[in-house]
Amino acid sequence: MNQRSRWIMWIVGILMIVSLGCLTAPVVTQEAVRPSETTPPLEATQTPVPATAEPVVASPDSALQSLQSQVEAVYAAAGPLVVNIGVTTISYDFFRNPIPQEGGGSGFVYDGDGHIVTNYHVIERARQINVTFSDGTTLVAEVVGVDPTYDLAVIRVDPEAHNLVPLTLGDSQTLRIGQFVVAIGSPFGLEQSVTFGVISSLGRIIESPDRRFIGEAIQTDAAINPGNSGGPLLDLEGRGIGVNAQIISPSRASAGIGFAIPVKLVQRVIPELIATGVYRHPWMGVGPVAMTPQLAEILRDAGYDVPDSGVYLLSVERGSAADRAGLRGPQREVSTELGRVPVGGDVLLAIDGTEISSARDLIAYLETFTQPGDTVEVTIARDGEILIIPVTLGERPG
Repeated sequence: MNQRSRWIMWIVGILMIVSLGCLTAPVVTQEAVRPSETTPPLEATQTPVPATAEPVVASPDSALQSLQSQVEAVYAAAGPLVVNIGVTTISYDFFRNPIPQEGGGSGFVYDGDGHIVTNYHVIERARQINVTFSDGTTLVAEVVGVDPTYDLAVIRVDPEAHNLVPLTLGDSQTLRIGQFVVAIGSPFGLEQSVTFGVISSLGRIIESPDRRFIGEAIQTDAAINPGNSGGPLLDLEGRGIGVNAQIISPSRASAGIGFAIPVKLVQRVIPELIATGVYRHPWMGVGPVAMTPQLAEILRDAGYDVPDSGVYLLSVERGSAADRAGLRGPQREVSTELGRVPVGGDVLLAIDGTEISSARDLIAYLETFTQPGDTVEVTIARDGEILIIPVTLGERPG
């Protein structure tokens, strides 16, 4: 290799070293290191400490404040009129030894004569009843009247022993789904408890303690638990619109589905319980069964032209209101796979224009909208014809 080639290789090597140094060295611009009045020198910079955040509290909406104030006002006005009811019942062990048991529920003052309204199932079989008022006063009560069908009862305390202010009753006919309601009672024995919710539905049919049915029940999501029974369901004006009676819950605690007996039934039943101790129930005197496809097929095979829906009259009691009006029960029996079936009876379709499709519908309608002595228009199907027959209701036998 000549002298010139050595010089060229030496120069190329120097250039490569310089290039590598440029690639690995940090690039610092003059602006990056320029002193500033707000930025301290790099060596003096510390990790910034965040400032403590102030709690954020949303100011209450005026409508929300108004609603809260209204609920508070309802409780202040109606709370003292709601009572806790403690009952003592007697059960028996295996050896027939009596065992006292304690239970209870709620109620409210009905009038100044000492009458308290509650549920029948609260005081059923009670040997002793104690009523405790909001101020802690406890008085012994006696039963005045009961009605298992409507699950209502009236008990009475000495009106001279406590200042009694009756709860104002409202109008359950004007209720609306979504309307706010308040429940006051003694859930699990916790006296003077208040819960709040809405009317979830209207016109529900619930089963009564005597296995009949109560129509027009109010459904609510206001928390109702064991012990609330007999206490009032109130509107936001503090008026009683129902008597809390039942819940649907697998755990026996509130699942958001509670039912109250509408106040219109209270206003109809309670005066009779106070006056006579019992309530007279309407009675048609028929044995109804819902029309099913299977039953309709049996009746058609037997030669009867029947509709697909309605209530088949499996029996009409002799001398009953239905019998006197001319409603017809079965005329004969036929043999089927299910055994012998009575055929030839009327199929009840409606009462006063209200469609009836089950025994529950029939009982609930009569109990809710009629009284003994009322005349109703009964629509029936008979031999392929539609007839409207007036029926004057009797009184249900005791």
